[in-house]
Amino acid sequence: MARIDYEDDDTDDLNDDAPPAWRRRAVTAVLALVGLGLGFLIPYTLYLNHQVSEKFGALTWQVPTRVYARPLQITPGVAMNAATLKTELDAAGYREGDGVKPGTYASEGGRWTISSRGYRDVDGAVAPGRVQLTLSGGRVSRLRDGEGERALKVARMDPARIATLYGQRQEERRLVRIDEVPQLLTDTLQAVEDKDFAHHHGIDLSGMARAAMINLRAGETRQGASTLTQQLARSGLLGIGREQTYTRKFNEILYAMLIEARYGKGPILEAYLNQVYLGQRGAQAIHGVAAGAEFWFGRRLDDLETEQVALLVGIIRGPSHYDPRRNPERALERRDFVLGKMLESGLIDQAAHDRAVKRPLGVTETPGSIAANRFPAYVDLVRRQLARDYPTGELQGAGLSVMTAMAPSAQAYAEGSTVRTIKDLSTGKRPPLQAGLVVTDVHSGEVVAAVGSRDPVEHGFNRVVEAHRPVGSLLKPFVYLLAFGNPAQYSLASWVDDSPVTITLENGQRWSPGNSDGRSHGTVRMIDALARSYNQATVRIGEAVGARALADLVHVLAGVRATPNPSLTLGSMDQSPYAMAQLYQFLASGGEIQPLRAVRGVIDEQGRVVNRYDNAPRPAQEGDAIAARLVTLGLQHAVTSGTGRQLVSDGLGRLNAAGKTGTSNDGRDSWFAGWTGDHLAVVWVGNDQNEQTGLYGATGAMRVWSGIFSRLPSAPLEVGDAGLEWQWVAQSNSTDADCPDARRFAFVAGYAPPYQPCPTYDPNQTFVDADGNLVDATGAPVQQERRGWREFFGFGRDEEAAPPADTAPPAPAPAPAPAPPVEESP
Repeated sequence: MARIDYEDDDTDDLNDDAPPAWRRRAVTAVLALVGLGLGFLIPYTLYLNHQVSEKFGALTWQVPTRVYARPLQITPGVAMNAATLKTELDAAGYREGDGVKPGTYASEGGRWTISSRGYRDVDGAVAPGRVQLTLSGGRVSRLRDGEGERALKVARMDPARIATLYGQRQEERRLVRIDEVPQLLTDTLQAVEDKDFAHHHGIDLSGMARAAMINLRAGETRQGASTLTQQLARSGLLGIGREQTYTRKFNEILYAMLIEARYGKGPILEAYLNQVYLGQRGAQAIHGVAAGAEFWFGRRLDDLETEQVALLVGIIRGPSHYDPRRNPERALERRDFVLGKMLESGLIDQAAHDRAVKRPLGVTETPGSIAANRFPAYVDLVRRQLARDYPTGELQGAGLSVMTAMAPSAQAYAEGSTVRTIKDLSTGKRPPLQAGLVVTDVHSGEVVAAVGSRDPVEHGFNRVVEAHRPVGSLLKPFVYLLAFGNPAQYSLASWVDDSPVTITLENGQRWSPGNSDGRSHGTVRMIDALARSYNQATVRIGEAVGARALADLVHVLAGVRATPNPSLTLGSMDQSPYAMAQLYQFLASGGEIQPLRAVRGVIDEQGRVVNRYDNAPRPAQEGDAIAARLVTLGLQHAVTSGTGRQLVSDGLGRLNAAGKTGTSNDGRDSWFAGWTGDHLAVVWVGNDQNEQTGLYGATGAMRVWSGIFSRLPSAPLEVGDAGLEWQWVAQSNSTDADCPDARRFAFVAGYAPPYQPCPTYDPNQTFVDADGNLVDATGAPVQQERRGWREFFGFGRDEEAAPPADTAPPAPAPAPAPAPPVEESP
């Protein structure tokens, strides 16, 4: 009988029921891999969660610092014309429309309706509003509210953005809260990019499957499946990167799920709206829908039309591919696709859809946001003013709003006149010309315009502050200012000797300055010596008041040092246009010491004023104000009958401007400083290499000044009578108004000469009137023969009676030894 081995039989049965060895090994391997995966995934997920908490939870962007012009302030009676008003509104991003929607204006004839946008200024928040104004006779004749029912004293329009100061990254971004974004835009964004955004948890599995099927059938990538949260995660905000790898996609999915788990839909959508990439201009990246609206349409978000909302959302898919400026056909197709999605989702009706598809793209020809510093000379002044409060680099990317005093219209007119005049003066006989100028507000000392080069957008050397050139006759009015401080001895009617003068200098050299026309004029009135810029007469007055007093005055008024030598009276001082503007601001303001400023204040990201630069000028001292009025009257005479009389021929007599020309030795530097009732402008024209230009003050710099003020609305200059009294004075010193050569002069009150009757004159006797013309005893002009070739050609009457602008003055004879400069010596 065979032996039955039960043990073996049991073993075989058990082996039959157990899984094969390979299966056991597979299960073990899977469990091991799962364990390893969980061991890696859990810590890695915790790490990513920490990253999300740090980066998204404390989300910050580098927001550029924006520099703004001054708000346009409109008051009844202020000087204004239609061209200037339009220039100001266009610069601030206003557009022609119905004048009802914020940021639009409408005009018909001289009547304008403007709807302003709210903004924050150094004086606080300014609410949006609508106004009606009427322009008439170069002024605002009427200002009322939007309904025309209530008269207004003032209206202010939000300012133009003139520059941007970026940080380490050239990112243009304007942060917005979710409730500041039009709902049509957020709904359209979800309808096009992520229609299940409100329901998914970071990833859209059904969307992935749907996109995979579409792409599989097409044989190429036709549709993406990334949610808005995934797009936000890979936007660079969390440092994932955009490379197409499985690792990047894996991280993106985990990030998206973690963000959704930690934060609500509102914060996620708001972050997306501020981060989304919408275009590029050079090195500048445009991020966020607010910056995108400004970049493509020159509008704020709430100003966008339906078709513009569609295009902005459509561009998100590929800002370069759908660039409406470079690829308008693609952009139009994409926009219409988005409009179809809006219709399909019920965001717009059929009528709105049909209207929108018929409209053009509506993008501006040039980007609406400021990609770079468009006004380098002015922004350089801004930086210099802020330097004491903000160390180098601290302004960039700080999200501040720098509120300046620039007037866009004044800046435009200053730039235009500089470019045109330099082009006209640039002949083959001249070296390359350059220019620098400053325009200020005479009431406040605010700098409203600055040009630092013949090419206004050129960066680098800013001639407004860095070009230190001999100022020539520009310093003469301050010699007279000092003299008028002694009213018992000097007045506009005082006689002064304009005969040859020789002064022995400290080094023993003898200095004998001459007049520009090569002639002496004998005994002349002080007002004529100033108006016609006679060197010899001015030197004698300077000797009387003292070079030290003149140097001290320059230091007090302009903060610059000057060497107190006799030649200082004729401008032997190198200074910049800015320094001379500071000096002349004293005269233009009526005797106030007004520090010039380009910045009015700085506002932080929360709208709080962190720095305010109030210009509180010292009230003019009575004596200073009276002396300044007398000099102003003398320089008004310079414009009507002296070195600046070409301004009257240019049609600017209506401004009653006061002005002074200046020319350095050999026609190297051309200067003009002039002011009206509202504005002062100081202009320099010359050559960087100090070569002769052949230009005088009136043939170079004054032409730039004339070009500015022929367009810039400005009030006429009116000199008050406070502290003055007027008296008629004849050549015989008679104060009888009936004398044929009597002229009316202003005197410091209490110092006018007493009445003296007019003597009896020979009927054949002749006199010289206020304009230098020969008249008889009745005041009628007397014909006279011209004397000499200079007068035959119209030269020789004053410093600006010079050869034509394209003719260089004769070179000076070589001197045996160096001597102080003599302005405009022949």
